[in-house]
Amino acid sequence: MKIITNYDTIKNDLYDVMHLYYPDNEIDDNKPILTHKMLRDKNNVENIYTIEADDGTFDFSEKRVIDQKSGDLLDEKRQLKRFAKLSLYKMLSKHFDKNMPWGSLTGVRPTKIGYDLINQGVPPYLLQQALMENFLLSSDKARLVEMVIQNQRCIIRNDKLVDLYINIPICPTRCTYCSFISSQYDDVKDMMDKYLEALIKEINATKKLIQENSYILRTIYIGGGTPTVLTDKQLDYLLDNLNYPVSEFTVECGRPDTITKEKLDVLKKHNVTRISINPQTFNDATLKCIGRKHTVKDTIMAYKLSLKYDFVVNMDIIAGLPKESFSTFKKSVDTLMELAPDNITVHTLAIKRGSLISEDKPEVTNKLVDKMVSYAESTLHDNGYKPYYLYRQKNQLDGQENVGYYKEHICLFNVDTMEECLSVIACGAGGISKRVFNLENRIEREANVKDIKQYIDRVDEMIEKKAKLFS
Repeated sequence: MKIITNYDTIKNDLYDVMHLYYPDNEIDDNKPILTHKMLRDKNNVENIYTIEADDGTFDFSEKRVIDQKSGDLLDEKRQLKRFAKLSLYKMLSKHFDKNMPWGSLTGVRPTKIGYDLINQGVPPYLLQQALMENFLLSSDKARLVEMVIQNQRCIIRNDKLVDLYINIPICPTRCTYCSFISSQYDDVKDMMDKYLEALIKEINATKKLIQENSYILRTIYIGGGTPTVLTDKQLDYLLDNLNYPVSEFTVECGRPDTITKEKLDVLKKHNVTRISINPQTFNDATLKCIGRKHTVKDTIMAYKLSLKYDFVVNMDIIAGLPKESFSTFKKSVDTLMELAPDNITVHTLAIKRGSLISEDKPEVTNKLVDKMVSYAESTLHDNGYKPYYLYRQKNQLDGQENVGYYKEHICLFNVDTMEECLSVIACGAGGISKRVFNLENRIEREANVKDIKQYIDRVDEMIEKKAKLFS
């Protein structure tokens, strides 16, 4: 699609709203053509839109008074952006006679808007109403934001408290929906020992950085990729260098076919408290379709094995996987209820650039996704699960979201990351460190190189950049 606006700073935001209704159009396509003008007379603002599309030309305009009482230029820009997006959304929803579940919101973190409203003086008991009125969220999604915020009792904002993330960007195979820069194990197995040496060098430098700057470590999270592609000896070698006393220690086991008794013994030995075993679906035909080599039986066996170790276990499923019917997805949800892990994450499929699924363009169950997500939410609620973190991705089917649920134990790292309340020191290829300055309300980031060989060769450079960010 083509977007012409006299307010260029929000061009990408307008594209995100347009993309809700024109999902197959790239930003440089010729049609549809969106023309936008923002007219302003002091605090009186009008957005004027015209869309030229294959189904005709249509117009919309809306006026609003912008609140300038605070004198905060950043807040004023935020108001202008939100008003422009809301007006465009109203135009599109009227033209297509279709409301999106998240209304005019297109960002990754809907809860951030909720917290903004509370900080602006909206009482928590009126939050749902405020989200519906100001951003046209559906009642279900507004209620979801409200519940997530209610359950995030663990938030701490302390610039000396940090989380440590370790990245193992390697998987047994590549899932068709994945766009992460992860290598397949067979392609990099000969580099694994060198990668671990470089990674531990960075970890040891990070230990020194934490000590010299008086940081306190809250959690450790080893993710990827699939960290349990490492052998039990390699895992032991890695974890032996992570002997911090922390409130939570998570290792993503991910693929059930990488989980063995020996590896779980190593995790327990090093005081890991939480693991992920991610089936994505309990249907063997779908697993094969999305490029996974494990079976449903493998998932259940790995889960039962993990129960002997008293880990908090998270399991992920995805709504909208190719060729899955509602009954197939329902079976996955019902199976999870029988297994009853403490944490469950319900994702909605996102068609991402760089993924195999975006290249092959398979038929996906877009029209069924709302029904799938609603069933998962109601079933988990009825079985005692509560939502505690929430995020969205671009190109998710039917404009849906990803939600983490818990029974007893919230994952602190997930909340810290999604709400951006604590800094994250990241080690490993592709790791992104994030320093949060709570008092200044700003964030600075520093990314490690993604390629494993480059990371090995340039680890000293990664260490130096991290030292500058956190000193």
